[in-house]
Amino acid sequence: MNKRVTIEMPDEMHRLVAEYAAKVGAEPDAYVKDILEQHLEDLHDIAAAEAAMERIRRGESKVINSEEFWRGLDD
Repeated sequence: MNKRVTIEMPDEMHRLVAEYAAKVGAEPDAYVKDILEQHLEDLHDIAAAEAAMERIRRGESKVINSEEFWRGLDD
């Protein structure tokens, strides 16, 4: 199920959204939705990276160099 969200933004921001949307051939509302999806994906990726770094700091995960990574994969 979809939900509707209404936002208020300064005129300048709206102008930029409309301008950038036009450059990619999108409607402003679709463009804002795409930007929001991308941002949420970025936040998810950042959280996953921070969790991985914390596991490395605690010694729960190991970091290996590229030679170790590729060793044996060609067999």
